[in-house]
Amino acid sequence: MDRTFKRILPDEGATERLGNDIAAALRPGDAVLLHGDLGAGKTSLARAVIRSLAGDRALEVPSPTFTLVQNYALRFPVQHVDLYRLADPGEVEELALDEALEESVILVEWPERAPGTFADAIEVRLSEKDDGREAEITAQEEAAARLERAFRIRAFLETAGQGDAWRVHLVGDASARTYETIHPSAGTPLVLMNAPERRDEPVIRHGLPYSRIARLSRSVSAFVAVANALRRAGISAPEIYAQDLDQGLLLLEHLGTGSFLGSGGEPVAERYEAAARLLAYLHELEWPRSLPVPGEQDHVVPDYDHAAMAIETELLLDWYLPYVKGRDATAEERREFSGLWDELFRRLDKAEKSLVLRDYHSPNIIWREDRQGLDRLGVIDIQDAVCGPAAYDVASLALDGRATISPQLERTILDAYCAARTAPGFDRVAFEEAYAITAAQRNTKLLGIFVRLDRRDGKPAYLAHLPRIRGYLTRLFGHPALEDLAAFYQRHGVLDGEIE
Repeated sequence: MDRTFKRILPDEGATERLGNDIAAALRPGDAVLLHGDLGAGKTSLARAVIRSLAGDRALEVPSPTFTLVQNYALRFPVQHVDLYRLADPGEVEELALDEALEESVILVEWPERAPGTFADAIEVRLSEKDDGREAEITAQEEAAARLERAFRIRAFLETAGQGDAWRVHLVGDASARTYETIHPSAGTPLVLMNAPERRDEPVIRHGLPYSRIARLSRSVSAFVAVANALRRAGISAPEIYAQDLDQGLLLLEHLGTGSFLGSGGEPVAERYEAAARLLAYLHELEWPRSLPVPGEQDHVVPDYDHAAMAIETELLLDWYLPYVKGRDATAEERREFSGLWDELFRRLDKAEKSLVLRDYHSPNIIWREDRQGLDRLGVIDIQDAVCGPAAYDVASLALDGRATISPQLERTILDAYCAARTAPGFDRVAFEEAYAITAAQRNTKLLGIFVRLDRRDGKPAYLAHLPRIRGYLTRLFGHPALEDLAAFYQRHGVLDGEIE
């Protein structure tokens, strides 16, 4: 079913913002058909879309009137097509636009010169009005939902006093969340977090979806609560400048662009040691379980309990094992696997507990060279924080899933953390056992998650991390607490063989 949106464009700035919003909604496979008379603004709108996808407001975008097709290698391929000079509709086949559409976005001016060429397209009709131009945008349900979300974000920015801001895609993470850099007409950049509440997830066990069992946050309220709590404790998490909790939208402080890794993507020992010391500071604080959220009831930090940790490890059987072995796990294998982890989780019950940020590794730590002390580290992606074994975040850092940590650097990180623990009750032997168990749990989970991201979500880039994760598990299996688990993995060839 088609849906239609109308926008009044009183000036070129409004046209640019419309292109900016349309660009935020586009995905490979989208064709955008631009209708209108000569001078109606089709090329101006196409330029705004292309510049937005390029993240370059000054990008040269020539009209394709004489070349027919102009290609751009941007975040995904884009083709800007002008069919005005097409003499015969049959000539459109020579442009091979149907093949390009499989991996590209195509912007088409004068699409009526080749009627019927593009099915299920987004259609934009531009017309002159007394108060400027009018754009009527029509799309089918799935694309219309994306456009509606983009327009909702613009409305949110207007409410926050940033209606004229220019939006640039920043990153999409391993979840459904996306982020944009927001460039105000004046002032420093901000970050938009776009995280609609989790809904309509399949039920997998005990009437609950995976996210509920794994204690994943369902709304941005958790981020607001944890970020505010961290800042109150002197830890640099983003300040929230505006929020729409119902829509899952936050306007955040931009903590900077400094990479936690070196220029070549290599781990920098100084930065990992600083991050370890920050964790030591965090783990010696008392954290309340109930955290306030402005305008809403308090957020209760959930327990990282046996059920949550177990459902994560099972991703190895559900996704990774079929990927590398070409078969499903047997019922007996599942029983043995579950029993081994149950015993390890019982041992973790005695470990030190603290606030666990859960994804404390290089993509989520910003290095701020110009700052001092704890302020040199900006922490993001904190919405899934739980109360659990303090060693978990140390394991996330010291065996970074996105950067190869040598055994020597791992030991340096652990030493830095333990040296910074000043509380008299800190027990390094107990910590090292909890570290080994939580690191094994996390890396087992990552094997399953990275395959799931490829197979279910169409994100194959994560498969490149599998050899690193397998190497970490092999290293961890030298700890006596993991002897039985190591034997299971070895017996069933979990870490053997080639990865596709």
